[in-house]
Amino acid sequence: MSDSILESPFIRDKVQKLPYSFVKERGILALEESEENVLVALADPLQLDALEEARTLLGKPLREQLVSHTLLEEAIELCYHQKESATSDLLATLQKDTKQENQESEGAEYDLLEDRSTSPVIRLLNSLLSEAIVQGASDIHFEPVEKGISVRYRIDGILQMRHAPPKEFQAPLLTRIKVIAKLDIAEQRLPQDGRIKLKMGGREIDFRVSTIPVVHGERIVLRILDKTNVLLGMHKLGMRQKILESFKHLLHLSEGIILVTGPTGSGKTTTLYSALSEINSSETNIMTIEDPVEYKLHGMAQMGVNPKIHLHFATGLRHILRQDPDVIMIGEVRDKETAEIAIQASLTGHLVLTTLHTNDAPSALTRLVEMGIEPYLLSSSVVGVLAQRLVRTICKECIESYEPTDIELKELGIAIKTPFFRGRGCANCYDSGYKGRHGIYELMLVDSSIKRQLLNSADALALKTCAQNGGMMSLRHEGGFLVIQGITTSAEVLRVSRSAEEV
Repeated sequence: MSDSILESPFIRDKVQKLPYSFVKERGILALEESEENVLVALADPLQLDALEEARTLLGKPLREQLVSHTLLEEAIELCYHQKESATSDLLATLQKDTKQENQESEGAEYDLLEDRSTSPVIRLLNSLLSEAIVQGASDIHFEPVEKGISVRYRIDGILQMRHAPPKEFQAPLLTRIKVIAKLDIAEQRLPQDGRIKLKMGGREIDFRVSTIPVVHGERIVLRILDKTNVLLGMHKLGMRQKILESFKHLLHLSEGIILVTGPTGSGKTTTLYSALSEINSSETNIMTIEDPVEYKLHGMAQMGVNPKIHLHFATGLRHILRQDPDVIMIGEVRDKETAEIAIQASLTGHLVLTTLHTNDAPSALTRLVEMGIEPYLLSSSVVGVLAQRLVRTICKECIESYEPTDIELKELGIAIKTPFFRGRGCANCYDSGYKGRHGIYELMLVDSSIKRQLLNSADALALKTCAQNGGMMSLRHEGGFLVIQGITTSAEVLRVSRSAEEV
């Protein structure tokens, strides 16, 4: 049971004579071929029928090597994953006179790696989806342009251009997406929303699909919801120890409101899910209302809003309160009615977690006052506000140090001259210099001084000054710690914190 099977030429060059469906189902993988026989890896030596089938398919006697189930799965996934250039190669070889075909699929689940279709359009879409998942994209943008269609991936929060299939593929490709998302392929004038559920090497992947009509056709965006990429757990969020301990203390309060703020795509949902996982137990009744329910969590009752049947946040929240909850998570406070019900829930013995779209922690209270919530109600119910951003982390393969300018040091509030770090760009990070993301957090505890300021004035700048006098570190200063440690760059911290500093 050696890792050496991962170094096999068959694995390394991705040359396989056994179909993926057979390998996945039977658990047999070809490793090396000689003139006399073929070396195969398997985890169960008693699969005699499967060995006989493999011998027939390969046309040679077999030599068996026993490996662990885990190692075999890793080798299969490595072997059958497409090359980075596979989609580009496929685009170059597809015939340009492909006719639009009637697709028989009705959106049923299938495995992207088990691509048996002879249709160029289906093969192209499967290749695009596989490539995006392998590269860790969160969204895929299909945007019609004058001479064809552009395909961009959002990786680590930044859109990156990937492919530009010719005009002939525009209609068939977008129609194929709408078919498997169970959307109306005849409707091209109105926006539509749908979902796709697929598999990739046994991993379940969900896609949220959104279409809108634009000048050159229909624009489609797929949000990739890969459950294997969700890192739930407070220790995985990347909070500094002091903030982590304070936030955990808030989570174990019996009542009150905890607000998580930040722009779209800043990781608020992941933070809330991790917080719920921290306090989840058989003695606690946790209920959520979300739009939509992105990931299903064990041991919690999750409700999705549905405007078509008039199930909104406020309506669902009223019914949740009749279910004897201990902890309630609200996807987002969008209006005064939802905010008022959340406050009443917190004042009657419930812990409420929810999100707001504000630039920093202090301005969350200002936003609620602007909605029409009385300051005295906020001072009695809100116990803490967490603002957050996601910054891209420096690629470990091409990291290098450099001397920062005085302006960089000043903007980050760093008084000591110290080396900064950045990525040169390499194949591992697709020449971006970044690989992965890390959170920066600003936690404002609503203590007596904040309450007094709130009752006196809900001005965001006054609240921010009061919070910083009480020890709150701003998002930019929190980011400065990551820059010094070589986790991210000064440019990234300044990029995500600029709006917060302008408050």
